[in-house]
Amino acid sequence: MTNRGPRLQFDLPRPSWTSLGRAAQWWIRIVAAVHLAALVGVVVAEHLRKLRDPYRGVFPRMAPRSTEIAGTKATTFTFGEDLYAAMLDSIRSAEHSIYFETFIWKGDEVGAAFKQALIAAARRGVQVYVVVDTWGNLVVDPRFKRFPKLPTLHLLHFPLFRPGLLTFNLRKTGRDHRKILVVDDEVGYIGGYNIGSLYATQWRDTHLRLEGPATWELSNAFVDFWNDHRKARHPELPDQGVKLWEPRIRAAQNAPSRMLFPVRGVYLDAMDRAEHHIYITQAYFIPDREILRGLIAAARRGVDVRVVIPEISNHIVTDWAARSHYTQLLEAGVTLWLFQDAMMHAKTMTVDGRWSTIGTANIDRMSLIGNFEINLELFDAALAQHMEEIFAVDLTNCRQLTAEEWNARSLGHRVLERLIRPFSPLL
Repeated sequence: MTNRGPRLQFDLPRPSWTSLGRAAQWWIRIVAAVHLAALVGVVVAEHLRKLRDPYRGVFPRMAPRSTEIAGTKATTFTFGEDLYAAMLDSIRSAEHSIYFETFIWKGDEVGAAFKQALIAAARRGVQVYVVVDTWGNLVVDPRFKRFPKLPTLHLLHFPLFRPGLLTFNLRKTGRDHRKILVVDDEVGYIGGYNIGSLYATQWRDTHLRLEGPATWELSNAFVDFWNDHRKARHPELPDQGVKLWEPRIRAAQNAPSRMLFPVRGVYLDAMDRAEHHIYITQAYFIPDREILRGLIAAARRGVDVRVVIPEISNHIVTDWAARSHYTQLLEAGVTLWLFQDAMMHAKTMTVDGRWSTIGTANIDRMSLIGNFEINLELFDAALAQHMEEIFAVDLTNCRQLTAEEWNARSLGHRVLERLIRPFSPLL
């Protein structure tokens, strides 16, 4: 027998908890750096693209049209210049009160026209209440934000810093993303339009004007928000019950401070009830699990589900986050339509020719369970038909994203989608 000699033994050091912890920390740092690098790269690339190929701002549009709903005149606006002219006319004719709330208020020509009209109304004795989100206006010249001290002009800046961001208290988070104007409790406006020259001609959006008893829905929403967030120096507004309880026009208000998010339920309920078609128009489309499930279930039971979104939005990271859902939607039969040459900023949905919603909420996490938002539910066949006509006009300015085109995208695009998807809850 051959003597193989003594066996060699090696004492390998056993990893300690400390070394494992350090390795885990390095791994987390590397992964975070890769995700962040992808995010920064996409943002830089989009900035260069905007310089090279800005929005042309050319798109088909429809003139304002009115519909009578239970004694209230409802008028749709899909072009900013038309809307701003109507809003300014309402402000200039105000006699008693103005409630004005917006997320973004640019210090440009259009913004100045609104500022001057509101100040002029206050000077002639109209009680003017203004709410502006500070975060949404960080880049606006501070001088534009100064208003004269008038006893009839009451200004509330929704705070920049919300302490809940540090303490994980959802009641103290969220931005004021709402856009509301109410004049004399008789005329009200709601929709996706912020205030600025850019939005007047180069962005496609949707707003609704109410004239009649249903204007209470918007007055009540403003009063609730004002009284919840006013400071000691601000007067309290009277909370008045509705004179006519009309279920065909109802406001759904997302209020993080009260842990209420009914807008999301409005969308989900309509999707569940749909029998024939669902037409959605969105600026930022990042559906959560339940919304995604609702759309897929509707498409699989034969509902014609169409979604119009901007081909390239003003927030490119949001676009990339949204793309992570395209495969599931397309495989289920949902059709995606990409709006061309302009920013599509509308937040609407119409179902089966009888139900519609118009408001401020996007189908993304920040709008549906994060920000203060407001959408109107409208149960009316004539308005739904008009919303379908608007949708049809928008489709003429879209190209359809087919499953074949989507499946042929590059490996690099697929990797970027995976890297940016974790940022979806923040968008």
